Amino acid sequence: MVVANDDALAHRLAAELRGVYGEQVTLVVPPAQRSVRPPVVGRTRATALFDRVSAAVNRASGTGNGNGNGGNGGGDGAALAGARVGEPPGSERVVEAAELTEDVLGDAGVERAAALALVYDDDETNIRAALTARRLNPRIRLVLRLYNRRLGQHIEALLDQASALAGAPLRAGAQGPGTSGDPAGAGDPGRDVYDASTTVLSDADTAAPALAATAVAGTSKVVQTDGLMLRAVERPPPAPGEVADPGLCTLALLSATANDPAGADGSEGSGSQGPQLLPDEGAVAGATGRGTVVLENVSYAGPELSSGRGVVPSFGSLLSRRLRWSFAGLVACVVGLAVASMLVTGERPLQATYLTLLDLFAINDPAIGEPLGRQILQLCSGMVGLLLLPVLLAAVLEALGTFRSGSALRKPPRGLSGHVVLLGVGKIGTRVLARLRELHIPVVCVEADPEARGLALARRLRVPVVLGDVTQEGVLEAAKIRRAHALLALTSADTTNLEAVLYARSVQPDLRVVLRLYDDDFATAVYRTLRAAHPGALTRSRSVSHLAAPAFAGAMMGRQILGAIPVERRVLLFAAIDVGGHPQLEGRTVGEAFRAGSWRVLALDTAPRGQRRAASAASSRGPSLVWDLPATYVLKPEDRVVLAATRRGLAELLGRRPRRRAGT
Repeated sequence: MVVANDDALAHRLAAELRGVYGEQVTLVVPPAQRSVRPPVVGRTRATALFDRVSAAVNRASGTGNGNGNGGNGGGDGAALAGARVGEPPGSERVVEAAELTEDVLGDAGVERAAALALVYDDDETNIRAALTARRLNPRIRLVLRLYNRRLGQHIEALLDQASALAGAPLRAGAQGPGTSGDPAGAGDPGRDVYDASTTVLSDADTAAPALAATAVAGTSKVVQTDGLMLRAVERPPPAPGEVADPGLCTLALLSATANDPAGADGSEGSGSQGPQLLPDEGAVAGATGRGTVVLENVSYAGPELSSGRGVVPSFGSLLSRRLRWSFAGLVACVVGLAVASMLVTGERPLQATYLTLLDLFAINDPAIGEPLGRQILQLCSGMVGLLLLPVLLAAVLEALGTFRSGSALRKPPRGLSGHVVLLGVGKIGTRVLARLRELHIPVVCVEADPEARGLALARRLRVPVVLGDVTQEGVLEAAKIRRAHALLALTSADTTNLEAVLYARSVQPDLRVVLRLYDDDFATAVYRTLRAAHPGALTRSRSVSHLAAPAFAGAMMGRQILGAIPVERRVLLFAAIDVGGHPQLEGRTVGEAFRAGSWRVLALDTAPRGQRRAASAASSRGPSLVWDLPATYVLKPEDRVVLAATRRGLAELLGRRPRRRAGT
C-alpha cells in the first residue's frame, strides 16, 4: 500500500493499514526540511493556558492531570507516533519527494502496489497524481481525497474508464485471495481478478455528520452514499419499568458510566465499562442502565436537497414588524372612514369606499355645499392620506435594504437562544454547517477570515455570522454564547479551539462543547481536565483524521465503504460487499454469519449485480433492499450485503493476504 502526504490523515491511515490490516505501507512525504508538520499554531501559549487550568482543578480535586493512554481518536496515539518520519516501523518504508512525479511514484512501487491513497489537501495535486498512477499501473486501486463532490464523481468515472480501456478487469468489491499486496494475482494464478476501482472520499464529508450529532443530543447519525441511507440514533437508558425500543437492531452499547474513572471514556482503554460495538442479544438484555445506538432505517434515498431559502428573502421578511402594524392601522382607518361615509351619505358600500379612497389620495372635488358630516369625513380622509405617504416611503426604503442585505452576512438577532455556535467555517466547518441546517438547528458562525469558504454557504442559508478573532474580547458575546446550547470549535489551530472552550465554559459552565484537537496526548489531558472541572457538562474532543482514516483504509482494501459513525471514542463502519470469496459469510445463515464485536449483516441488495450502482444513483426508489432478513436466510455467493463492522472486524473478515517476497 502506498500513502502520499505528511499530514494527520496520512499518518493515521498508514497506522491503520499496518496495525489493523497488517499491510506493508510505503509513505511518500516531502523532504525533511520542507515537511509540513501538524498544525500546532500557538501551542506554547495554549499549553501554558491549559497548565494553569489543570493546576487549579488538581488543587480542587486532588487528582492528577492524567497522562495515560486513550485520548482523542480512539487510543491509537502510540501507533500514530510510531509512524513519524525518521522512526519508521519494520513494515513501513518512507520515500521523500517534493512532489509526486512519475519517477517518484515509480520509486514508491506504484507499478507493483495494490492500492494508492492520495490524501493531499489540494484537489489538483491529488488528481494529477492519480492520472499518472493510473497510466503507470491500470490495475492499481486508487483512493482520492477530494473536497469538490461533483468533480470527484467525474474523476472517479474517468479513472475507472481509463482502467477498463487499459484491459484491467474491474470488479467493485472483488477481494479474492492474492488481490491485496499481490497485484499480479500470485496468490491464485488461476484467477484473473483485480479490483482496479477508484474511490473518491472526503474527510470533511465523513466527519461532519459525527460532529453535528455530537453537538446536539438526540439527533440521528446518518450515513448516505450512492443513494443508500442508513440512519442510527443514540438513545438514553430506559427508565425503570420501561422497555427500550430496539429499532431494527442494536449497533452498540454506550459506556456504563458517564464519568469513566480511567479518564478514557468511550475508548478502547475503558475495558468492560466502555462501549460495546455490535453486541449480541444476551449482552443487550443484560446491559441495564446503559444507553444504546440503534439502527432506525436502511433505505434508498434520492439526491440530497439543498437546505435554506436562498438569497431572495421571503415577502414577510421584507418589512419590519412596526411597518406591518402601521399598514394594518391605515387599512383599519380606511375601513372605518368608508363605513362612516356610507352611514352619512347613504351611499352603497362600494361607492362609499370609492369616495373615501379619492379623498384619501386628494383627487376628489372639495365637498363645498355638502352636508357637514361629509365635509368632516373628507378632512379626516385627507389627514390619513398624509400619514400614508411616510409609511409608503419607509416601506420602500426598508424593502431595498432587505434586498441589499440578502447578499450580505446576517447578524445574530437579539432574542436568539438555544442555538449552536460554530467556530470556524473552513472545509470541516462548512460541511458541519450544512448538516446542522439540514437538521433545522439554529446556528451562529464565528470566523476570523472574511474570505473563508463557508461564508458563501452561510450567506445563502441566511445564517448569522460574527466576523472576528474569537480570542478577542466581545466576539463570543456577539454570538450570544451565554444563551447558546452548544459550542463547536472546529478551527485548525489547537490554541484557538482550546481558548474558546475555556472562555465559553467560564461564561456558561454547563455549556455542551465539542473541540477539534490534533495532538492525542494534548487532547487526552484537555479532555480529562475539562471533565473534572465541569462534571455536569458534556465535553467531547474529536479528531477529523480519526473519524476519516477507517473509511480511507477500508477503501484501500477494496471495500465499498459507505461511511462511519462514532460511538463515543470508537468508530463503527458500514460497508457493502459481495458475499462470494468470504468464507465467513458464504453458505452461512444470517444468524451464523453474525459475529458479536466484529460484524453484522444489516440488509441484502437483491438487484442484479450490474444494475445496483446505476439504479441507486438514478432513482430514489432504486433497487430492492431487504433489511428484515430472517436469521435462517442462507447467504449465496452472488448476494451483496450491507453490513456494520468494527475496524478489526473488517480486517478479520478480509483475512490476511499472502505477501510477495522482495525480488519475486
